This record gives sequence, C-alpha cells and structure tokens, in this order.
Amino acid sequence: MQYFLSDYMEGAHPLILERLMQTNMEKTPGYGTDHYCAEAREKIRQACGCPGASVHFLVGGTQTNATVITSVLRPYEGVMAAESGHINQHEAGAVEAGGHKVLGLPHRNGKLAAEDVDRYVTEFYAGPSWEHMVAPAMVYISHPTEYGTLYTLEELKALLAVCRKHQIPLFLDGARLGYGLAAHGTDVTLKDIAALCDIFYIGGTKVGALFGEAVVFTHPGLVKQFDTIVKQRGVLLAKGRLLGLQFDTLFTDDLYVRIARHAIDMADRIVSALREKGYRFLIEPETNQLFVIMENRRLEELSKTVGVEIWEKVDEDHTAVRIATSWATREEDVAVLIGQL
Repeated sequence: MQYFLSDYMEGAHPLILERLMQTNMEKTPGYGTDHYCAEAREKIRQACGCPGASVHFLVGGTQTNATVITSVLRPYEGVMAAESGHINQHEAGAVEAGGHKVLGLPHRNGKLAAEDVDRYVTEFYAGPSWEHMVAPAMVYISHPTEYGTLYTLEELKALLAVCRKHQIPLFLDGARLGYGLAAHGTDVTLKDIAALCDIFYIGGTKVGALFGEAVVFTHPGLVKQFDTIVKQRGVLLAKGRLLGLQFDTLFTDDLYVRIARHAIDMADRIVSALREKGYRFLIEPETNQLFVIMENRRLEELSKTVGVEIWEKVDEDHTAVRIATSWATREEDVAVLIGQL
C-alpha cells in the first residue's frame, strides 16, 4: 500500500533526528528555558522580520488553537472562523470545551472574506440584544486553508483592516504554513504574515518535525503570562528543548521552506498526471493538498493499493478525495500512485 492520506504520516526530517541523537544525553533546563529554544526563537524572529515578537513552542495544532484562543478571549466572547475551518470541524469542540463559541461564517474555497467579517460584526452590534449574545472578538483563518487554498496579500490586508476597524485580533493557523510559503505564485511571505497578523503559528508537525508548533505573538502585550496559560492547559512540555531544537534545525539554512517545496513539486507531478487522465478537481490545486473527483467504482479499485482520504460526496456516482503529499514524499511513491490512477 502507498499512503497519501495526509502530510504528517512520516516521522521527522533526518537532520532533526540526527540533532536529537547528538544532544540526547545533554542536561538542559526545562519548560523552554534552554539555549536551544532561545536560539530557535531568535531565528524565527529574524525570519519573520519581527525582532520584538514573543515566540512560544507548543506540542500540536489543536492544543495551540485552543490555548491561543482561550488566552485572548473574555468569557463572553467567541471567535469567527470559516464554516470549514479546522477549529469548527475537526478539533472535537476543543475551543467550545474551553468556554468559547466558534462563530462559523460562509467561506469561499475555505477562505474568509473581509466583507463577510465586517458585515457580521456590524450587524451583531446593531441588534438590540447583543449584550445577551456571544460577542465576535477574534478572527481565525488558516493558511493554507483546509482546502489547500491560499490567501493573497490583498486579502490578508483587507482582513487586517476589518480587524483594526472593530478592534479585534487576527489569528492565523499555520499548521501547514511551510507549504503555503513554498507554493507557486503566492505573493505572501513569512514577513508579510508577521506584519499582518496579531498572532500566528508556524507548523512543525506537518512540515518536518516529530511534533510541535511555534506560536508568534507579533504584539507581545496582547496576552499576559501566556506560558502560565499553556501550563494550566496541560500543554507545556517539560522537556521543552525537544521543541526548540527541532525549530532551530528547521530555521537553519532555510530548511523549513526547502523541504516544503519538495511536497509542492511532488504534488505538481500528480496534478499533471490527473489532468492528463481527465480527472476533475473539487478545488483548483494550489498547495500540497489535492481534492480530486473520482467515480465511486474507480475509487473502490484504487483504495486496494493506495490510501487517500474520503472528503465529501459529490453525487451518487462520484466522491471527492484528498491526496496529500509531504516533505517526505518519495518520487517512487508518486510514480506508483500515478500508475494506479
């Protein structure tokens, strides 16, 4: 079997494993106070062009989303997200379990539009009973989105303008950020994201690390004692150097984007083969996640040798599936997939 179910099926990049082995018996202070975490923070600040940023290392995407949102919002506030957003669909109600409602808004291929956010907030406060309702107090977006699509620089600027108008923070989920930065034709850089988002995180779990996400607060005063909140929620890693060392490696010699670009190259090969064979796409491919429409009979046959993720039913005879490449996808694996299509 060949598996293209997701982009976090492999372990970690060999350079990370090598450094973990080299430093395995070192004794360092805990909870992210070690020199590896300090060095990683500084490299991330430099890459973001944000020397004053506050950088924190957490263990996974769901924990990161729930912890960041809880740390920012008051008890009566909620977070706006696309209806398709990860916090609204695939995190088992983690945000709601923390006491904050996810306010689902319409999306366009997974993306929130600034005008929809503006309309929602404006109409909310125009209502006579708004004090009895959950207040929209934060905007959450994913880049890339759950459909593999990307925000443009203008779209991010428009979202920030709406957030500033209503005095609410903009939070970007970067679980797959490397693939967005490496995508062809994108006009959004890491420095752009740092300039346009109040909070974002750089995903490691899906882009070369064993586990871990690096949360960046571009305005550190937004949350007081964030590490205390991380500890309270049970996601502060005692052996914090394991996180810092991984991000120190990923942000040395541009490794993070270089390995992400490999996933894009592998996805491009698959896209070309799919087009040649006459397949249609549910969403036009932009990154490493490909949403392909297949006949149910063809999908049943393919599933005997290739693992893909069932995404949604298109009609009685067709299903949309997700094919995902990763930083570790091998050329020979792609060749097998193409041969089975």
